[in-house]
Amino acid sequence: MSLSVLMDSSSPTILLHPSIEPRDETGSVLFDPSKLQKQSSLPSEFIWPCGDLVHTQEELNEPLIDLGGFIKGDEEATAHAVDLVKTACSKHGFFQVTNHGVDSNLIQAAYQEIDAVFKLPLNKKLGFQRKPGGFSGYSAAHADRFSAKLPWKETFSFGYQGLNSDPSVVHYFSSALGEDFEHTGRIFQKYCEKMRELSLVIFELLAISLGIDRLHYRKFFEDGNSIMRCNYYPPCNNSGLTLGTGPHSDPTSLTILHQDQVGGLEVFINNKWYAVRPRQDAFVINIGDTFMALCNGRYKSCLHRAVVNKERERRSLVYFVCPKEDKIVRPPQDLMCRSGGPRVYPDFTWSDLLDFTQNHYRADVATLQSFFPWLLSSNPTSNF
Repeated sequence: MSLSVLMDSSSPTILLHPSIEPRDETGSVLFDPSKLQKQSSLPSEFIWPCGDLVHTQEELNEPLIDLGGFIKGDEEATAHAVDLVKTACSKHGFFQVTNHGVDSNLIQAAYQEIDAVFKLPLNKKLGFQRKPGGFSGYSAAHADRFSAKLPWKETFSFGYQGLNSDPSVVHYFSSALGEDFEHTGRIFQKYCEKMRELSLVIFELLAISLGIDRLHYRKFFEDGNSIMRCNYYPPCNNSGLTLGTGPHSDPTSLTILHQDQVGGLEVFINNKWYAVRPRQDAFVINIGDTFMALCNGRYKSCLHRAVVNKERERRSLVYFVCPKEDKIVRPPQDLMCRSGGPRVYPDFTWSDLLDFTQNHYRADVATLQSFFPWLLSSNPTSNF
C-alpha cells in the first residue's frame, strides 16, 4: 500500500440508509455513542477512505527499554538504552519504556477518574467543550472542527505548566467541571508532574543518543507548557468503516502514552501498518514533529493512528511535551557541527505551529511540509 493511497481523500462506495443521528443547532453531528450504536448504518461523517482502512495483524517490533539502570547511572544499562533509542528513532521514532518511576496505582487512578468525566451526560460534557482555536476542554469526535472523516472518539484535554507551583490542573478541573471534580484534578496534577519528570529523563537519553550535551534538551524543555489528553473510544458496530484517530504525526515534541489492554495504536512503516502491543507496565514514547526539527531530521516523527473495537471500549492517557511557546525551535549547534549537514527546517516557535494546527490545518503526515510555506509567507524573515 503506497502512502499516496493511504492519504487518498476519496470515499469508499457504501450504501447509506437515512440516518437519525443527533445534531446541534449548526447541523453538525453530535457524537452520542448510546444513540449512534443503535443505528444500522454509520453516519457518513464517520466513514473514512478505503486507503486509510486497511487493517493489520502484525505487531511492531519496537524496543522495550528498561529505564531503571539509566536512571541509576549504570554505564552498561545506559549504553544499551542509547543504542536501542538511536535505532528506533532513526527508523520510526517509537519505543516503550519500563521501570519509569510512575506508580501503577497512579496510572489506574487516572483511568478511574477520567471514566467519571466521559460518563457524564452529553449536555454536561458540552458545557466544558473546547473553544474554537483552543485545546483545553471536551471534544466529541472533533465535530466542532471538522465535517468529514470524524474520529470515533471523545477527548478531554488540558494544559500543564510544569514550573508553575500553582495547582493549575486542579484549578482547571474545579472551574471547568465543578468542585465535585477537584479530586480528579488532584490526581491529574500528580499524573502530569510524573509525566514531566519522565519526559526530562527521556530528553537526556535522546541527547546522549544524538551525541550532544546530555542536558541540552532537558534545559530546553524545563519551562515548557505541555498538553494532557484523555481519549475514550466507544465500541462501534461498524468499526471496519471508521477510525478512532486518523493517520497523522504528532506536531508536538514528545508523546508519552499509556494505553489500556484493548489495543488499537498502529504505526505506518515501510508502506505497512503495525500494531503497538499494549503493556500495562510500560509507556509508549514517540517523537513528534517539533523534536524532529530540534534534531534536524535525524529522528523520525512517524505516521500513526488508532483503530476502534467492535465490542470493547478503549481508553488512553496521552501527555504531549511542548516547549515554551515563544522559544525558538532550532537544532543545537554542536549537533550541526557533528553532522556537518545543512539545516533541514527553518526557525519557528511552538506558538506558530500550535496556531497552525489548531486553526489552519488538520495534522497529518505532511504537517511540517505544509507548515513552513505558511510560516514563510506569514514571516518572510524566518531563518533557514
